[in-house]
Amino acid sequence: MIRPARPDDVPVIHQMIRELAEYEKEPEAAVAAEDDLRTALFGPDASVFAHVAERVGTDGGAAPVGFALWFRNYSTWTGKHGVYLEDLYVRQEARGEGHGVALLRTLAEICVERGYSRLEWSVLDWNEPSIRFYESLGSTPMNGWTVRRLDGDALAALGTPRP
Repeated sequence: MIRPARPDDVPVIHQMIRELAEYEKEPEAAVAAEDDLRTALFGPDASVFAHVAERVGTDGGAAPVGFALWFRNYSTWTGKHGVYLEDLYVRQEARGEGHGVALLRTLAEICVERGYSRLEWSVLDWNEPSIRFYESLGSTPMNGWTVRRLDGDALAALGTPRP
């Protein structure tokens, strides 16, 4: 079952973000606090969205086992918005049960319903299981493009007003 995230999901989404950081071998980089996530998802200027994958247990109760966190982007070439998937994560014990496909299908449905032109994300080049999974859905790599990032001291240096 896939549903939009609710404020009471913030602690479990935050925990899964930490699990994802461990999986991607960068646990020290995941410094966001639950309050940061709560504000981004549900604050007055919220512009980030999340969906939660739940597994229904034998007792009929549902437990979160994955999430997709995304935001809108925009293509100047098509003149349309798109979705940028920041994180997709399914807990190890729930992989292979269709939760990842269901999360991506939900985002694709949002794109189609809203007339968005694309669904994009990045994947680490060493993450072969994820690459194979994404390729099985028909996604294609953006050959010829390199992701660039400006952060830390370089961002501060460029973003500090000059006298």
